[in-house]
Order: sequence, then C-alpha cells, then structure tokens
Amino acid sequence: MEQPRSKRILLGITGGIAAYKTAELARLLAKQGIEVQAAMTGAAVQFIAPLTMQALTGRPVLVNQRDAVDQPDTGGNGMAHIGASRAADAIVIAPATANFIAKLAHGLADDLLSALCLARDCPLLVAPAMNRQMWENPATQRNIAQLNADGAIVLGPCSGAQACGEEGMGRMLEAEELARNIVKFLASSPPATPLPHPRERELEGVRILVTAGPTYEAIDAVRGITNRSSGKMGYAVAQAALELGAEVTLVSGQTALSKPQGARVADVTSAAEMFGAVKQYLADTDIFIGVAAVADYRVAQPSEQKIKKGGGNLTLELLPNPDILAYVAGLPQPPFCVGFAAESENLREQAAAKRKAKKIPLLAANLAQQAIGADEGELILFDDTGEHLLPRADKHALARALLRHIVKLYRQGKPR
Repeated sequence: MEQPRSKRILLGITGGIAAYKTAELARLLAKQGIEVQAAMTGAAVQFIAPLTMQALTGRPVLVNQRDAVDQPDTGGNGMAHIGASRAADAIVIAPATANFIAKLAHGLADDLLSALCLARDCPLLVAPAMNRQMWENPATQRNIAQLNADGAIVLGPCSGAQACGEEGMGRMLEAEELARNIVKFLASSPPATPLPHPRERELEGVRILVTAGPTYEAIDAVRGITNRSSGKMGYAVAQAALELGAEVTLVSGQTALSKPQGARVADVTSAAEMFGAVKQYLADTDIFIGVAAVADYRVAQPSEQKIKKGGGNLTLELLPNPDILAYVAGLPQPPFCVGFAAESENLREQAAAKRKAKKIPLLAANLAQQAIGADEGELILFDDTGEHLLPRADKHALARALLRHIVKLYRQGKPR
C-alpha cells in the first residue's frame, strides 16, 4: 500500500533583515516532517547565505532559473517557475518585504520567486516584515487588502522592536509562531481555490445582517454590566461583506470604531435593543452573522438613580437575556446563520457543542483571552465537514477569509 507523501512547502525568502528568522523556521518545519524547498530573491542572499538554507532543508536553494534546471521537483525542463510551484502544497513568503508584497499584489514576475507565486496553483501564505511607517503606508495597506481579496493568507505582522530602532507594527512573527500556524494550516487542508477579485462582487444583491460589539446592561444610572469586546471583528466582517458587493446592515453595540462606509448601521446599547433591531431587519436578510458579544444576563430591576454605597453587601438579581442566534436559527425559514464563540478553555469541545445546540451551518471560534480587543486573532471554523483553521492574522484578513468560507457554503445551499 502506497504511503501518503509528506507535506511540502516552497519557502520564499526576500531581502529583509528578518530573513535570519527564516533559517529557524525552516528547521522547525523540517522537524515536523515537512519537506522544505527554499527559494530566495537576489536581495535575500545579501542577508542570509543560500548554503545555510541548503544545509537546513537538504535541498539546493532556488535563486534563478539556472539553479533549477536539473532539480527533479521542478520538472528539469528549465521551467522552474512552473514545476516548483506544482510540487508544493503551499508557498510561504517569509519575510515578505513591502516591495515583494507590491509585486504580488500587482502580478509582477521579474525574478524566479515572484514568477513562482504568479504561476502557482496552491495556497499562498505571506509573513510581512518591514518598518512601521512602511507597513502603515496606504499603498502597503492597499496591497495587503488586494492579497487578502485574491485569497492569500497574511500571517502577522506583530508589534515590537524593529531593526531601525523604532517600535510598532511591521515586525515579522517569530519563527515558532509562524511554524505553528503553517503546520496547522497544512493539517487542516483548507480549500485552495481563491476568492474572485472583489470587482466581481460575488455577493451582489445578497443581504447580510451583522451584529458587532458589546452590549451594556444597566445596574443604575451610572453603572452597568458589559464586556471587553471592541467590535473590531464584527466591523471587519461587515467591511469584507461590503467589498464583495453585499447589502450590509450592521447592528452595533457601543464601540469607538468608525462606521463602515456603505453599511446601514443601527446603534444599540442593551441585549434587548440588539434583539429588537435584529428582528426589525430579519425580513430583509439572506445571511445572518452574529459576531456581537451579547450579555447572557441583565439586571432584573435596574435603578433609575445612582445606588449609594452602603455598609453591607449589594445583591443583584440577574435574568437571562434572549438568545439572538438561537432565535434567528430557529425561525421556520431562517437565513444562512453564522455564529461566533469566544471561549476561555476547551475551545473545540465547547464550540462544536454550541454549533450543534444552535443548529447552525457554520460557527467561528476563538479564545477570548487572545482575541477580545486585539487587532489580530486566529479562528477555527466548524461546519458539517469538520474544522478549518484560519491562521493568526489581522482581523480584516480573518474577516475576508471567513467570508470566502461563507460564500462557499452559502452557494452550496443551507446545510443543516
């Protein structure tokens, strides 16, 4: 019986100081039994020697067409930009400089590595690494948005000390975190087919209702029960849906975020107000995505005046709030429902149980302590076919990846 082959990645290295981390990344991946074929740009070899990568991977490094002529995994026909990509389960670019990201976004192929990326038929994972001002530049952000829209997965960056002496976003993720995300990605075997470009507006005419942010349950005139949700994930989901041409209604708890341009927004405070707004817009909804962190309980008798401090204990009676997701999913003809679960422990078990209890086709889960209020996160999607990992990335990238999965399931019907 033929044994299944090992997973293979093509590890692309571009010309940034973070290239030194890629040597450790290659070692960690090889330790996990993953076959690594390194490919370097001309600038990358100024930072790390190809011989180092060859020693760590056990394979000659690809720098130009001549290097690959006799390599069996590249076809041996002088077409390394075709053969090498066909032999890989994924292409990982680490570090990905601002310049190389611009090449990827615009389809340039002026060296072997960029040609490999353009000719690929496998997933592309990109680990940005650059100065904070380069990362924050609108041109870079447009290019990152384009990569996300084209189906690439952006891993990081993170915030920290940079080689230039400054500190901020743009630092490449550490090798251990990159390796962990890559291994999880390969193990989950996510679909490799990229989402069509947003100009195709795949969700044109589809009406999507998104809830986002926290709810606030008053105790008295100045105090209340709430949570640390920032609303960033829900707003990113609304923005990703708008990019695909959907008609978006956003029901939002109190946040400090700018409203997504083009969305109809209903501002609410309490869970009861959010429930009322959801019911108001449900008739015009094809897809419901419940991202909001809705309070499970409310105070039975909130005081209209500030409760004065006394000498003894204060007891509050709490009543359960309506379960908005369960209500929507339980309708005779529900929209396609997507739920979110933020757990503090036993993530997989609790998320799978929640999806089953709510009877919804798709649930996105994360660890609350890693996600709430953060600009980045990691999601595990649960559907009828199993689990699908969305590796750690900024929330806009996660939202676009989530929408790709939603589009796929929605077009198939409404699995129950």
